Amino acid sequence: MFDLRLETQALWRSMSRMTTSRATPSVMFISPERGLGTSSVAASVAMLASAKASKPVWLLDLDLRTNPVFGAFEDGAFGGTAEPGRVFDASLNAPQIFDVDPPIANRGNTPKLITAVQVGAGNLLVTRFRSGQLAPNQRVRLTSSPGWWTALRRSADWIIVDAPALSRSSAGLVVAEEMDGVVIVAEADRTTSKAVSDLRGEIEDHGGRVLGVVMNRIRGDARFVERLLG
Repeated sequence: MFDLRLETQALWRSMSRMTTSRATPSVMFISPERGLGTSSVAASVAMLASAKASKPVWLLDLDLRTNPVFGAFEDGAFGGTAEPGRVFDASLNAPQIFDVDPPIANRGNTPKLITAVQVGAGNLLVTRFRSGQLAPNQRVRLTSSPGWWTALRRSADWIIVDAPALSRSSAGLVVAEEMDGVVIVAEADRTTSKAVSDLRGEIEDHGGRVLGVVMNRIRGDARFVERLLG
């Protein structure tokens, strides 16, 4: 994972001018296939947003099993950015955005499985799912939970969502309708226009709104464009 704050400043400026009917805007980043730098772009934009925010900016990692975004901050992937510190309960006293199968037997003793970890002393909170609390035979899957998103919007200035590539997981499609916009991450000379068009169709079929495409790795540049959406 790479720090792309310099390369994504124009993207952040475009996002900050986005109009939405909700008080707290939410944008998800997703790619058609793995290895296109989606997490780097999402994390970099979230850091830019947090530098201007008066309330927390939530960087939500939909890869509940492996938490790659939290792991990147923990490993110091973003130079000059403080490591994760204070931990908050991210259940928000609302219906959760995940199901565990088989269910936890004694729900009265259900551990707080999803947390939000503060990065340094700033406004950025990165989510972490505590998969180690699950039994070996239990599986977790993302679900639609409008009440949780409503609760989250009350406590955040921005919500930035990093979704796994569609080729790996449909998690991003599950929450697409809760987003104010979705940005597709592609790679020049690798991602085909058909792959982008197909992903756009999937997102729209699930109630999402595609804002545009980030072309990543163009000589280190990440730009907000729409030319692949026609």
